[in-house]
Amino acid sequence: MSRRRMLLLTLLVVVVLLGGAVAWARPLLLTGTGYAAHNACAVQLVAGRDADAPAADLPPNPLVPVMSTSVDASNGTATAGVFGLFGQTAHFIEGLGCTLASDTPDLPTPPAVTAAVDGEWPGGDQVAPPPADVDVALLDEAIDAAFAEDDPEGRSVGTRAVVVVHDGRIVAERYADGFDADTRQLGWSMAKSVTNAMVGRLVAEGQLEVSEDHLREDWTDGRGDITLDDLLRMSSGLEWDEAYSLGSVITEMLYLREDMGGFAASQPLVHEPGSHQQYSSGTTNIVCDLLQDRTGMGVELAHELVFQPLGMGSAVLEPDAEGGLVCSSYLWATPRDWARFGLWFARGGEWDGAQLLPADWVEYSSRTEPREGEQEGHAAHWWANRLPDGSLQLPDLPEDTFWASGHDGQKVYVVPSADLVVVRMGFTPEIPGAELGLDQLVASALRAVGKDS
Repeated sequence: MSRRRMLLLTLLVVVVLLGGAVAWARPLLLTGTGYAAHNACAVQLVAGRDADAPAADLPPNPLVPVMSTSVDASNGTATAGVFGLFGQTAHFIEGLGCTLASDTPDLPTPPAVTAAVDGEWPGGDQVAPPPADVDVALLDEAIDAAFAEDDPEGRSVGTRAVVVVHDGRIVAERYADGFDADTRQLGWSMAKSVTNAMVGRLVAEGQLEVSEDHLREDWTDGRGDITLDDLLRMSSGLEWDEAYSLGSVITEMLYLREDMGGFAASQPLVHEPGSHQQYSSGTTNIVCDLLQDRTGMGVELAHELVFQPLGMGSAVLEPDAEGGLVCSSYLWATPRDWARFGLWFARGGEWDGAQLLPADWVEYSSRTEPREGEQEGHAAHWWANRLPDGSLQLPDLPEDTFWASGHDGQKVYVVPSADLVVVRMGFTPEIPGAELGLDQLVASALRAVGKDS
């Protein structure tokens, strides 16, 4: 073989190998740049933080040193790329936040929420001094611990807000530097509990029943047996992997798919519906697609069913490029508005004199049931202290405690028997949620208001 032919063959092999490497790496690179673009857009244009903030909210991954991001506020776009390639763009729409798409999605602006400013919280935004019977010193000590700069192993705790509500009023709150009572913060999977509330509203209105099956026209196989209750209890039987890693099914849904609910609904059935519990963000987006389809509401769904009734004026629930609400992950709100949401459930679904949820909805939502599989503490899009065998996940807290939980340590704890709500927001990628010790924050709050479990 001549040297010329050998050189051509070598070049061909190199091109094939490079092409294969690019084909393999492309989804991973698009996932990383999609995360970065959406994060930069939302942190600056939704949360209103400064230009340096998006980099502080990127989780550790090997792409960060070689990735560039830019935000064009005048255009309402944020882009991210690796060496100028594999770029993704997030588009900002007023009232809807940021959406990854090749072009600006043609979506309507949802109606603005009429939120009271004057008057005492929760009806307004004025915060009265705590009552004399609240142990303020104990609360301050507990919040000091929640705001510690590092844990004993030197990992960043990253608390950004704590709000404590007792007897319907804020008795303590604190914010990290760069944040205040008006800063929207991302709840991640706490949006799932808001999805539960939207289902509850429609059940109360007679538009839905949790026992319904045959929920989608394209579920013509065994998936037709999946009920709404199965979806709420994460026991649909659909295949899923919730691992937040480059190239996993959850990151593919969030950063590579324009129809997130449809993508999740297309997953194969691997367990009999109702038999196996598998935590799945895709499940929640299937639920919200169902709600939007059943009601005929579009991006205004959450505004009409939750935000407006509660006066959650800061709340922004972001859609995908097809207009499906990303109810699994992308709800931004101030900590006080997250506290309003928790207070609604602490009061059994009653707000401003009206029973907006079915009378038994909170009991249903916070009741765990025996299932094979994972996350036995998951109830119906809420997490519950009491497990199916009667034992407690958090022995230091009352049996009726339940909570909304999100990535990086977002929590809304609800203790109905003590009329207590505790909100914690932060960015804590290095410390698993179970190690944060937030149950001790709640336990201290209970002692401070004289409701020690």
